[in-house]
Amino acid sequence: MAETTNINIRMDKNLKEQAESVLSELGMNMTTAFNIFLRQTVRQGKIPFEISLNRPNAMTLVAMQEIEDMRNGKLPKHPQSVENLFKELGINVDS
Repeated sequence: MAETTNINIRMDKNLKEQAESVLSELGMNMTTAFNIFLRQTVRQGKIPFEISLNRPNAMTLVAMQEIEDMRNGKLPKHPQSVENLFKELGINVDS
């Protein structure tokens, strides 16, 4: 058996509890999870998952641009009520 060593890691208490809950459902503890992470790091020669900023996906970017275009008058604004929609469509609902 390989010689082992201890490490100490500081983290937010709530994060630790949430992680332990998920890991428990997966049938492992924090030590096993860290060992998996470190083995994959060594094996792949990199962090074994993508690390990125929280950026919107393509569909969200299109929706955001559409809203900007509406604000700038490049696109008509969506009706804000059913009554306004009917008015825009020329439907008389008063009768």
